[in-house]
Amino acid sequence: MTNWERLTPQEIKELQEDFLDWYDAHQRNLPWRENHDPYRIWISEIMLQQTRVVTVIDYFYRFMEAFPDIATLASAPEEQLLKLWEGLGYYSRARNIQAAAQEIVARYNGQMPRTIEEISSLKGIGPYTAGAIASIAFGLPEPAIDGNVMRVVSRLFTIQADIAKPASRKVFDQAMRKILPPEAPGDFNQALMDLGSSICTPTSPQCMECPLQNYCQAYETDTVAQYPVKSKKQPPKPVYYLAYCLQNQKGEYLLVQRPETGLLAKMWTFPLVEVTQEEYQRYQSTYEEGQLVLDLVAEDAVSALPVWSEAVSSVVWQTRHLGEISHIFSHLKWHVLLFYGRVTKEQKLPEGDRWVAGADFDQYVFPKPQQKLVALWQKNRSNNKDF
Repeated sequence: MTNWERLTPQEIKELQEDFLDWYDAHQRNLPWRENHDPYRIWISEIMLQQTRVVTVIDYFYRFMEAFPDIATLASAPEEQLLKLWEGLGYYSRARNIQAAAQEIVARYNGQMPRTIEEISSLKGIGPYTAGAIASIAFGLPEPAIDGNVMRVVSRLFTIQADIAKPASRKVFDQAMRKILPPEAPGDFNQALMDLGSSICTPTSPQCMECPLQNYCQAYETDTVAQYPVKSKKQPPKPVYYLAYCLQNQKGEYLLVQRPETGLLAKMWTFPLVEVTQEEYQRYQSTYEEGQLVLDLVAEDAVSALPVWSEAVSSVVWQTRHLGEISHIFSHLKWHVLLFYGRVTKEQKLPEGDRWVAGADFDQYVFPKPQQKLVALWQKNRSNNKDF
């Protein structure tokens, strides 16, 4: 028998009452909690994935101003949506939101469906988000289980299931359904979210301030630091690139659009060429020998980017790289060296690519790596009048 199955009905009632009393007194004042609008709850929960609350608040206000309802979001130009999302990362979330909005308009007359099955069927809405919408907006007794909740519940009942494994979610679902109050599931779920973010934290839990202290098995057995059980994930795979900041005679910069699918789909960047780690390290270590680097850059650019061969062959290169940036995705770590060159001969670009004035960069949706490259380029330009 599990620890949560040992709870008597009276103990469960006391736990629920104590916890909801604490939430009434200590809940965070957040803009998406002003009402029970399922649209606002949905957008906030998607934004909060992989992002801190303090960061999300301003994005949420701007998003709601631009797209006050599901129908407006469904019909919005994708570039406007992505520009508003810029900086939050994981842009597939924004595209999935719009796809789901379009489905809601087509199938549900622009209103969020009210059953857990229908909510879960919408694109980009997983079990946690579906549970949050169902419980907070519609009062359905559905758990909303994310990392914070698993940490709290694993300590509460000393659960040994590895939270890094998808199969473990069933264990936490069972435990949550045992203690979730049917009359206030939304408040209970939000209380767990707040507790996990402020008190029952990963490394420095404030057990003496915890409203669940009297019910916590890990606190009673002095094993809080052992929970949650989580296996180490594989480190992100390193990937190496050369980035080309190419400027034409008008002072415009070459931007290319990434493919419609895959990582950073349809985002704008400087041209990128993937190289091996050995090649990357050679560029790093030989920049003092300017001619060698110049030859390497030109040769690789021509061979890897044949559609730009005419432009690359007529480039005056800065003979060393301008520095490097790195960026970690969930499964990849990009390492990028930036090179600058002036194009001395105009040419026809491949369809979709374009020359853009630096003053117009803010009109484009740049992923984080490109934002870092632009910042690196601007830093070099301000420090070097030869650029």
